[in-house]
Amino acid sequence: MVLIAEDSSDQRAAELPPHGTIAVIIPCHDEAVTIGGVITSLRAEIPEASIYVADNASTDGTAAVARAHGAKVIIEPRLGKGYAVRRLFADVDADIFLLVDGDGTYDPEAAPALISELVDQGADMVVGCRQADPGAHRRGHEAGNRMLSWTFRTLFALHLNDTLSGYRAFSRRFVKTFPSMTAGFEVEADMNAHAASMHLPYAEIDVRFSERPDGSMSKLSTFGDGWRILRRLLRLFRDWRPLLTFSVAGLLTILVALGALIPVFVEYAETGLVERQPTLIVAGAAIALGFGLVATGMILDRITRLRLEMARLLYLATPPPGPQGGGPPL
Repeated sequence: MVLIAEDSSDQRAAELPPHGTIAVIIPCHDEAVTIGGVITSLRAEIPEASIYVADNASTDGTAAVARAHGAKVIIEPRLGKGYAVRRLFADVDADIFLLVDGDGTYDPEAAPALISELVDQGADMVVGCRQADPGAHRRGHEAGNRMLSWTFRTLFALHLNDTLSGYRAFSRRFVKTFPSMTAGFEVEADMNAHAASMHLPYAEIDVRFSERPDGSMSKLSTFGDGWRILRRLLRLFRDWRPLLTFSVAGLLTILVALGALIPVFVEYAETGLVERQPTLIVAGAAIALGFGLVATGMILDRITRLRLEMARLLYLATPPPGPQGGGPPL
């Protein structure tokens, strides 16, 4: 479902259903230029929310600016967005979490819509699909995002148009069962994989994405972080579907080995001799390796199922959104 809210912020806030406590969580690295405005605008849109900033090894006074604007600051000395998000998820408690970057590019007026969609749809994750203003995306970012989003949709069957958006609303159930160990910008990929592997309800709405204000610089490397995200996607798929991953690798290995054995068999049929003994030995070892890969996939698949069952039990033990643990059925 795609929504674009156009009514006033006061009307949207008044229309929000009872949903318990809200925490706005903002990972920040050197965002002193923009973080004050982000906090002020979000407080105007959702005044009932508590605002937390994770100062991620900043050197420009980001923490002081955030405190001056009334945010609660958590210090995360390890540099990397993943570290900051993990600390926020661990240290902050609420019924609903709103994750947003501190660079001033995301539209604060979309915050009530993200929260309403989470509550109304009984979702565990709502993603803000970026509708970029002219010049908002750096060269290569939009194409890279489309490629990575297509890869994720293909591998995980998670139907999101913007899989790398940093503007999201989460339920407590999602946050407190999120197992990510990612350090950097790959953290959004881990969020998507968590929703896909656990079959959690999710939604997506359009949000405006603006150009960075003057004096603010992007920390994302188009090619470096893009490669790390793609590599992380493939690893997540391997961990989520080990039987498929290792079976494909094993069967391909067996097929290649059988192809290499064809000349050996033909020669033996014609002469009764096996002159290509090294080929026979290597191909035989490759066939054994192929069967070993398939067996490894079967073992890892069972381990993965047990892990997902435990995660599901933890998910069910966490109260859904609502003042008394109520809310829409999930």
